[in-house]
Order: sequence, then C-alpha cells, then structure tokens
Amino acid sequence: MVRVLICTHPITGHIVPALEIARALVARGHEVRCYTGQKFRARAEVVGAAFEPMRAAYDYDDADYDAAFPGRSRLKGLDQIKFDFQRVFIAPAPEQAQDLRAILAERPADVVLSDPGFIGAKILYRQGELPAWAVFNISVLGLPSRDVPPFGLGALPAYSPLGRLRTRLLYTLANRVVFRDVNAFLAATFRRVGLEPEHFAPFVSPMLYLQPSVPGFEYPRGDLPPSVHFIGALLPRPAGGFSPPPWWDDVTGATRPVVLVTQGTVATDPTELLLPTLRALAGEEVLVVATTGGKDLEGPLPDNARVARFIPFTELLPHVAAMVTNGGYGGATIALANGVPLVCAGTTEDKPEVGNRVAYAGAGLDLKTNHPPEARLRKAVRRVLADGAFRANARRLQAELARHDAPAEAAALLERLAATRQPVLNEASELAWAGRQRPAGGPAAPLSARGSG
Repeated sequence: MVRVLICTHPITGHIVPALEIARALVARGHEVRCYTGQKFRARAEVVGAAFEPMRAAYDYDDADYDAAFPGRSRLKGLDQIKFDFQRVFIAPAPEQAQDLRAILAERPADVVLSDPGFIGAKILYRQGELPAWAVFNISVLGLPSRDVPPFGLGALPAYSPLGRLRTRLLYTLANRVVFRDVNAFLAATFRRVGLEPEHFAPFVSPMLYLQPSVPGFEYPRGDLPPSVHFIGALLPRPAGGFSPPPWWDDVTGATRPVVLVTQGTVATDPTELLLPTLRALAGEEVLVVATTGGKDLEGPLPDNARVARFIPFTELLPHVAAMVTNGGYGGATIALANGVPLVCAGTTEDKPEVGNRVAYAGAGLDLKTNHPPEARLRKAVRRVLADGAFRANARRLQAELARHDAPAEAAALLERLAATRQPVLNEASELAWAGRQRPAGGPAAPLSARGSG
C-alpha cells in the first residue's frame, strides 16, 4: 500500500482533477488523504480519501473571489494575473508548509502530490522534508523553455533563430520588468522560510510531473523536462442522476447545430460572454445552450436560446457542434475530448494561454478579449461551424486523448515514484538513458535493469 497526501488550493479547477487521481489510487488499494478547503470535504470523502483541513493556511470559497481577495475585481488582464500570482498562490505558501509539516508528523506519506501553484509543497521539498514529491498540472504546459515564451504573457512560439532570440528576450522582459514585483514577492516569501529565491514560474517537480493533456495540444519543445509525463485528460466522471431540463429534447433531437456557451466557475459575469453570445446568435439557424455556473440570467431570451445553471458536460457535449468559452482549461479539455471545436474569448487567469493553444492546434479560434463584440462573435461561430478543418483538428485531439486513461496512468506513475523514491523519467528520457548505458558493441540495457535511474 502506498500512502499519498494530495495538496491543492481550495479552487474547483484544482481539486476536481486531483479527485480523479485519488479515486484511481483508492481503487488500487492505496491510502489517500486530501489537504484542501472545507468546501471540498464531502467530495474528497466520496472518492474514498480522508480529508485534511487547512489549519494555518487561508481557506476561502472560490465561488466569490472578490470577497476572498479584496481589490482583485478592480484589476484586469495582466494586472489581475500578477495579483493572483502574489495573493492567491504565493502568499499562503509558508502557512501551507506549516500545515503539511504538522500533517506529515502525525502520519507520514510515501508521496506528496500537489497542484502546480501549491508552493507549500515546493518549500518542504527544497528543505529536504519530502521523500517523494510529484506535481499534477491543472492547465497548459507552461514550464520554462528555450522554445516556448513565458507562461502568462499569452505569446505564441516562433522556432526560427530570430524567434528563439525573441523568446530569450521575452524571458528577460518577464523576469526583470513584467513580473518583477511578483519575483520580489516570491523572493521575500522564500527568504522568510530560509530559502534562496528563484524566479516565479510554473513549478516542475524533478521527480514526477503529470501533464493532463497530449503533445498534440501543446507547443513543440526540444527541452521537455525528463520528469514530465503526458497522461491524457483528467475528466470528471459522469454525474449520476442527471435530471434533464424541460427543453432537453430540443438538444437531443436538434435538426440545427447546437452551440454551447459557458464561462466556467470563476469568471461568471454574464455580460462578458454569455449575454453577448446569446444576442449575437439570436438570428442564426442554431440552437444556443448557455450554462451560467449557478447564476440566473435576467431579461427575455432569444427564441433559439436555452439556459440552465448547470448541465453535466458529459451529457451535453456529445450533442454540441461548437462551444463558445472564456477559455477555462477544464472546459476546453472536455470539449476537445468530445471532438468539439472552440471559440475562445478570455484574458484572465490562464485563459490567454489556453486560447492560444486552441488556435495553434487548429481546433478553434481565439478572440483574445473578455468582451468580444457581437458581430465578431457571430462571425467566429459561423466560421467554426462552416470550416470542417476546425472539427477535424478537434477530432484529431479527441483520438489522441482517447488513447489515455489519465487516472490509471497517474496512479501507476505515483506507484513507481513511491517504490523507488527516484525521478520517474518520461519515455524519451528513459530511451536516452538506455542508450547511454549501452555497452560497447552490445544492445541497450533493458529499462527494467536501470535501477533507480
């Protein structure tokens, strides 16, 4: 039996994929504990994990970021992203480390698995207090690279010599100018716990990093860290007991394209995307389904619109021809897993990076704004529905994702890490290691013979 402690911020998009890994680990006979917000206690316990509450660290309700983090709502774009880096992810780190230290003293774990923004685990790892540390990502692969621009700028890669020079300059600009105050905040936080500072960036565990996507959805890079494993999408399980809305037959029996519009669970102001999309498509020969994330829409609706607070995407997406989204990673991934092309319109959190990758993969369009004009929305939806290349590329990614069982692959990799307490190399790195171990004139050593690696 392997003892795993999973640590996440109290954020829906962080804990939901973690619980799918927890479910798989429990099914394989392992002990799992989840350290996260009280809001998610029941969900952790349903999958068979024990719940560990936040004691010293700040616990909050991610349904109301404005109340949890005063001043955030006044910021837009990059300023809001920088605020989140500092106040949501860096500031709680010392107290997170304090909590983890107490939890592990009460009951040690063989592996600590954290989300990529959970700096408390990074602190304990750097201080030599974790025997094995793994990270599961909850967004695009934003790790630093000579080939890929810095995460958070929303810049596309360019692979020419001039493009790589631009990338180097962007990292200099990001570290010294754009995110200078973020780096200073992180440095002060690290010094507070006795660690040397480092630049702020998505953290990679050198032991094991689980990327919940496939290479086809990511920018090519020639310097993938050896601990990174693409495991496919960590999709939520189908919800039991789905109660369809009264108009559900309009969806399942639709004779015109069904267009879904959603803003996820964080940026839910309907004036940004939901209402503009409903107005933009009011005269189109489509059926528009809007999911509001728990809010009610005021005022009359167009005749071709259907609205619900929530519908499980596992039920809805098989009927959808295109999805309009602000670019949340979870929603975009579920859409692509169903072969649905996207129109993205979002500039907060990681949404610029998600939208860029959707466009780069040819699986949709990125409008690069939180407030797209109605005419632009209408044109984008028309284009995605009319041009079969978008659906073909979405289905290519669907097929690539379908080759994986992400929870099972994550569990198997965590088992390897627990058994060896050594870095778990990805396939390319293992092949390179085997090549280096080949005796003169002889075959490569089998991977099973490499020991700890």
